[in-house]
Amino acid sequence: MLGDSISAAYGINLEEGWVTLLAARIEQERLPYTVVNASISGETSAGGLRRLPALLETHQPGIVIIELGGNDGLRGYPIGQLQSNLHDMITLSEESEAQVLLLPMEIPPNFGKFYTDAFRASFQNAIEGSQAVLGDFPLKDVALEAALMQGDGIHPTAVAQPIILESVWQNLSKLLP
Repeated sequence: MLGDSISAAYGINLEEGWVTLLAARIEQERLPYTVVNASISGETSAGGLRRLPALLETHQPGIVIIELGGNDGLRGYPIGQLQSNLHDMITLSEESEAQVLLLPMEIPPNFGKFYTDAFRASFQNAIEGSQAVLGDFPLKDVALEAALMQGDGIHPTAVAQPIILESVWQNLSKLLP
């Protein structure tokens, strides 16, 4: 799991985060996987790309879940850079024989329609020519529910984590045996 604060359980106990809940679900279903959460709050796609080769070598994963891009968008980074970084992470993962699930992010509309639309499209564009699966926006069922979001309006609460897990699981389960 290569992500940012959404997957690093920002503002809540790590044990309550959706990635920890995923590990418990994998164990409960007796699937032959160990979940490694390499998420860092504040991570950008460039940071993930820099760290990925060492993570691939160390863990030799069968599946890589990428949940990055939100911080790129919030900082107004160039869309081409985001798309290229995501594509390169997918390529590196597939070259190491891992399947890839890319979880797209969303940004607030205050960046303007052009940037917001280009940001959204960058995830679909990044998987072109690969075997990667584009998942659903993991916060789709929580982002607009104030009771499920922390006071900053960006990070989900502990109560939202099982909902996020279910969203991710719907896509991840297609990659599992």
